[in-house]
Amino acid sequence: MRVSSLLVTTFALAAAAAMYVQPAHSQPRGDRGPTVVCESQDGHYNRCQMPWRGGARLVQQISDTACVQGRTWGVRGGDLWVDQGCRGRFAPAGYQQTGWQPPRGWDRRFPMSCSSSGYNYQMCRVDVGSHGRVMLRRQTSSSACIEGQTWGYNRAGVWVDRGCAGDFMVDRRW
Repeated sequence: MRVSSLLVTTFALAAAAAMYVQPAHSQPRGDRGPTVVCESQDGHYNRCQMPWRGGARLVQQISDTACVQGRTWGVRGGDLWVDQGCRGRFAPAGYQQTGWQPPRGWDRRFPMSCSSSGYNYQMCRVDVGSHGRVMLRRQTSSSACIEGQTWGYNRAGVWVDRGCAGDFMVDRRW
């Protein structure tokens, strides 16, 4: 009885491990290099294997849910992970895409406001660019705005959470 119980447990653990690490959908992109699609299904954590070594960068957000590096996606132990509904296409970290170039005047600084209504997470969409950055100019809420905790940014825009509201300066750079 103990041996059969042990075998059932072993097979169950192997099946769970196989479901835990989901291979990513890899797609060669011609002269632009390889990418993988990694998806958080129903808001659950998921790991995807990368066909390259090193880091990754988000090149296309597929989900309506924001993909924020370190919060809803990242790289751990050679695998890409996504969580909380993030679905995106990822490429090797150091790889630069060729093709589309922004028009003249695209690289510039401009202000924007973003606020967390009802202490809920909010993504304010703006193309920051792959080398852009965002700075908090003025907090407009009574709730604290702490970068990396209650506000942050990625290429897709500025996110705020837990009541943070503020005026930000976007330094958009290709």
